[in-house]
Amino acid sequence: MSSKQYFDEVAPQWDKMRESFFPEAVREKAISVACVQPGKLAADIGAGTGFMTEGLIQRGLRVIAVDQSEAMVAELRRKFEGVDTIDYRIGKAESLPVEDEGIDYVFANMLLHHVDSPPGAIEEMVRILKPGGMLVVTDLDEHDFEFLKTEHRDRWMGFKREDIKRWLTEAGLKGVRVECIGESCCAQSSCGDGYASISIFVASGEK
Repeated sequence: MSSKQYFDEVAPQWDKMRESFFPEAVREKAISVACVQPGKLAADIGAGTGFMTEGLIQRGLRVIAVDQSEAMVAELRRKFEGVDTIDYRIGKAESLPVEDEGIDYVFANMLLHHVDSPPGAIEEMVRILKPGGMLVVTDLDEHDFEFLKTEHRDRWMGFKREDIKRWLTEAGLKGVRVECIGESCCAQSSCGDGYASISIFVASGEK
């Protein structure tokens, strides 16, 4: 099963699953790092059912929500029916259906460990940023919990922070910072014989 197939399958339950994985404090930290301003345009890459999107529209931003899973985007549309500040798009992180240099803030929460090429996805996110725009990535530190690859279709077992910093810098961002959020992502193996608790980082940089 591919990552896309996995997320198509779990889309109806994803909000409940996400609550057990990591708290809303992750979203609050990401948004605070970006210093968002109402009326600006943000992109939520790997939007899922709208965890980041929800926090952004609550703060008065317009959002382009991108996900490769049609089922996830359908759940997102259903949840925010009647909200006219969200633009829904189907697409992969490595080839975003978004024009060059049109976005004020780009967010990617728990996306990179599912993509084929994390550096390629970062380059794409930087491409769509306006000069002076901010990229904020929240994801997992490097870990050794193998069951996440088989049960949750994780492509990567987290990341070294120095790699994340290098990828953002090489993509053309300045003022790159990678910090610990102070929260963890937790998951119980479906077999009951494994439990993961992984620290979460927030990485940011300005174009």
